[in-house]
Amino acid sequence: QVQLVESGGGSAQAGGSLTLSCVFSGYGYSSSCMGWFRQAPGKEREGVAAIYIPSGNSYFTDSVKGRFAISQDNAKTAVNLQMNSLQAEDTATYYCAARLLRSCWNWDIPPVEFDNWGQGTQVTVSS
Repeated sequence: QVQLVESGGGSAQAGGSLTLSCVFSGYGYSSSCMGWFRQAPGKEREGVAAIYIPSGNSYFTDSVKGRFAISQDNAKTAVNLQMNSLQAEDTATYYCAARLLRSCWNWDIPPVEFDNWGQGTQVTVSS
């Protein structure tokens, strides 16, 4: 049974930084695609970033390129999302997701392609 547990959300001022962490427990981390999504009130869930664990190849939506970074911590079977230069538009609930034993090819892989989801963590950016 795969479980994903996110942490690190909270509040920040515009221009500030937050780091989200997603710890993966269960089988398949080392061969999977891990994604970060976000959903703002009244909006659809959108992909933010993705990383393919075997290669470390990462992908970002245009709105966060140059501001967000995604990294893997294989010893902890975790994926981190470092968010810098935060903007009010980044306010959302952020979700970690796993696409088990399959690859990533872009940041906009549909949510239905992911097998497991974390509970979400709120990020609020005030201007």
